[in-house]
Amino acid sequence: MRRMNQRTQAVIRLDALKHNIENIRNRLKDGCEIMAVLKGDGYGHGLAAIYPTLRDNGIRRFAVAIWDEGKMLRDAGCLEPILILGDTCDADLPNVIEHRLTPTIFSVETAAKLNELAGDRGVRQPIHLKFDTGMSRIGLPANETSLDAVQQIAAMEHLCIEGAFTHFSRADEPDGKIAAVQMDKYLKMLELLESNGIHIPLKHISNSPAILLRPEAQLDAVRAGDILFGLNPVDNDLWEKEDIKQVMHWYTVVALVKEVPAGTEVGYGGTYTTQRPTKIATIPVGFADGYSRRLSNLGKVRIHGQDAPIIGRVCMDQFMVDVTDIDGVKRGDTVSLLDDDVSILWMADLIGANVDEIVCGVSKRVPRVYE
Repeated sequence: MRRMNQRTQAVIRLDALKHNIENIRNRLKDGCEIMAVLKGDGYGHGLAAIYPTLRDNGIRRFAVAIWDEGKMLRDAGCLEPILILGDTCDADLPNVIEHRLTPTIFSVETAAKLNELAGDRGVRQPIHLKFDTGMSRIGLPANETSLDAVQQIAAMEHLCIEGAFTHFSRADEPDGKIAAVQMDKYLKMLELLESNGIHIPLKHISNSPAILLRPEAQLDAVRAGDILFGLNPVDNDLWEKEDIKQVMHWYTVVALVKEVPAGTEVGYGGTYTTQRPTKIATIPVGFADGYSRRLSNLGKVRIHGQDAPIIGRVCMDQFMVDVTDIDGVKRGDTVSLLDDDVSILWMADLIGANVDEIVCGVSKRVPRVYE
C-alpha cells in the first residue's frame, strides 16, 4: 500500500512516460520526429515538471495550445521550438515574439500584424500554416482558393514559413476512409504550394490515433499528445494490445470510518439509502479537486486492494464509499482514485467522458508528485 503524508496527490510516473516515448519512437520511420503536445498543462500532468524527462529522452519539438503554456515551457528551460497549435489573439502577438514561440497562422491579416511587429523588433519570426481539410475548425481551406493568401504571407519580409499542418478529425476510425481523404487534401495543397515556389520544411499531420493506426501519415513529424500520457485515443480492444502505460495515478486517504444502520440516507439529497448495516468511509476529495460529480452512486475506489463503491453524491470536497466488505479500513488508509485497476479509461467510459477530460480536470489544488 502506498504511504501518504498529505490529503491527496496525483503521482506522475516518469518511468511510464519514458516507456511511452520509446514505444512511439519505435513506430516511426527514419527521420520522423516526435513533437510532444503539452496543451492543457501537459494534459494535467504539469508541462514544466515533465519537460526535463521529455528533453532527456530525445524530444526536440514541442507544441502547446496557447502562448502562456509556451512561456511556461521557456521558463522551465526549454530551448527547443515550441509551436502554438491554437489561435493567438492580436494583443498577444508581442508575447509570441518575446518568448520565441512559433504561432499557427491561418489569415493574411494576422500574418501582416505579426510581420509588422517582427520588423519593429528586427527579428525574422517563424510560423506554421494551418490548413482545414475537414475538421471545420481553424485553418485556411486546403485548396487553390488559399494560394493567393499563402503567397502574400510567404512574401512578408519578417516572417519565415517553417511548417504547415492539418488536423485529422476521425483518425481513430479503423477503416481510415475519412483520414485518407483529409491526407489527400493536405498533400495536394502542399504540392500546389511547392509548384508555386513555396517550400514547406516541416510537414506534419499525424496525431495520437494516427500514430497508432496511420503509419503512412508520419511525414516529417508526428504530434504525440494522448499516447505520451497513456490516454486511449482509439478503440478499446485495440488499445489493450499497444503496451502504452498510464502516466498519472491519483491517491487520497480515508478521513473517517463510521457504522450506520440499515435505512440511513447518505449525502446531499439522500440519493442513497443503506440496505443493511453499513460501514462508511469518508474520502476527503471532491469535485473541486476534479473528481467528477457524475461518479455519484456509480464509481468506485480501491482500498486495501478491493473495490469500494461510491454511495451518495460526490460533494465539492468529500464523498463516501461503502467499505462494509473490506476488513480493517481505518482513518489514514491509502485510497486509489486512479491507478492501473481504476483506470482513466475505465472512469471515462463509466461517465461518458473523454480520457483527456479526466486528467485535465484534476485541479491545481491536487499536488503533483513526480517519481
